[in-house]
Amino acid sequence: MNQEDILQLIIQHARDVLPSLEGRELSPTDSLRELGANSMDRSEIVMMTLEAIDMDMPLAETIKASNIGELAQLLADRKAGLTV
Repeated sequence: MNQEDILQLIIQHARDVLPSLEGRELSPTDSLRELGANSMDRSEIVMMTLEAIDMDMPLAETIKASNIGELAQLLADRKAGLTV
């Protein structure tokens, strides 16, 4: 699963958790916080994405990502074994 696939999953899960995003075009530079996701929403979106790509990772490590594109890159790299 590559970065683009993971980005699309994050966007899908963000729309599932935040129905107000339905129909809105999201870009990799969008921040979940700026899109209206509180900390619980963000955790749920990340957990849903991790489950979808069959990966375990501490949620605290995902805080490094400042937008959904960086989150997708972080998860793709981790899935490929490129980061520790």
